Amino acid sequence: MKISYHSVHQPKCAVCQKLSKSFESLREHLTGPLSKAHCSGIFSDRGCNLCMNIFDSPSSLIKHKEACSLSAPVPFEKTLSNAESQKKISGAIDEKRTCRGPKAVAMDCEMVGGGSNGTLDLCARVCLVDEDENVIFHTYVQPQLPVTNYRYEVTGLTEEDIKNAMPLKEVKDKILEILNNGESTGRLMLDGGKARLLVGHGLEHDLDSLRMNYPDHMLRDTAKYRPLMKTNLVSHSLKYLTRTYLGYDIQSGVHDPYEDCVSVMRLYKRFRRQDHQVEEIGNQNTTGSFDSYKYKELEKMSPNELYQISKSDYRCWCLD
Repeated sequence: MKISYHSVHQPKCAVCQKLSKSFESLREHLTGPLSKAHCSGIFSDRGCNLCMNIFDSPSSLIKHKEACSLSAPVPFEKTLSNAESQKKISGAIDEKRTCRGPKAVAMDCEMVGGGSNGTLDLCARVCLVDEDENVIFHTYVQPQLPVTNYRYEVTGLTEEDIKNAMPLKEVKDKILEILNNGESTGRLMLDGGKARLLVGHGLEHDLDSLRMNYPDHMLRDTAKYRPLMKTNLVSHSLKYLTRTYLGYDIQSGVHDPYEDCVSVMRLYKRFRRQDHQVEEIGNQNTTGSFDSYKYKELEKMSPNELYQISKSDYRCWCLD
C-alpha cells in the first residue's frame, strides 16, 4: 500500500486528473498509441510537449512556448575572455559566486579511460555552476592512475591538457569547500544547514570518480528522479531529458561539461518550480509513516487505516 499510494506531487493529467508515476507515463496517456481520446484531443490543441501543461487557448500556448523552449547554452570557452578562461581552467574558485551563492550547485565531470583496456573511468575535467549559470569552479584534473584512452572524440582532451592539471585530492577539497559552505559535518549529515544541494546527472558516478562522498539527502540527480525516469524506472540520458523537457540538443560533438551543468540545472529549476497542492492523504511528518508503528500494530489496522498513514516514498523537488 505504501508503494502503490499516489502523491499529489506526481505528474498529473490536466484533463482527467489521472496521476502517473513518471512524465513518460503521462506522455503515453496523452500522446501514445493507446492514449485516452478525450485527453489526447485537448492536449493536441492546447498542450505543451515540454512541460506537459494545458493552457486556456492556442494563443496562450504559443505565448507560453516562447518561454518554455530554451536555447542551448553558449560553449564554456566562448563565455569568457582569455584572462577569465585561464583563471577558470587553472582551478581558481570564483569567490563572488561562493560567498553569497545560491542554494544549489550543478556539477559535471568528463572521464578519460584507465586500465589495460581503457574502460576504467577517470575524472579529467570538472565544472561547477550556480543557479544563475555562472561558473564557480572549473579545472582539468590529474588522474591518480595512468590514462590509457583519452576518448578524444567525446572529451576533446589530450595528454597536454592534463599533464600539469590540478591533483585529484586538491580538486576534491575545493569542491567540498564550495558545497559545505562552511557548514560542519554533523549539521551537513543531519539537515544540510547552509550547505548547498548538489545537482547533476548520474551523480554517484561523478562522486566515485572524484573519490568523494556527499549525503544522499543533499543530492538532486536527474538520472534518479522518478518523474524523469522511464516507465520501468530506468534512467534516461541527459541528452534525451534536455531535448524532451528543455527543447534543445546537447552533446552533438565533443561534450562540454559547462553545457551539461547548465542543462541539468535548468531541469532541476524547472521541476522545482512546479506548484503542487498540499497532500490531503498521509502525513507530512515522519511520525505518520509506517516506520513509527510496530509490526503488530500494523497487523491490527484496517485497509482504510493503513491508507491514511501511507505516503509517497519520494520527495518532490518543489519542496526544496
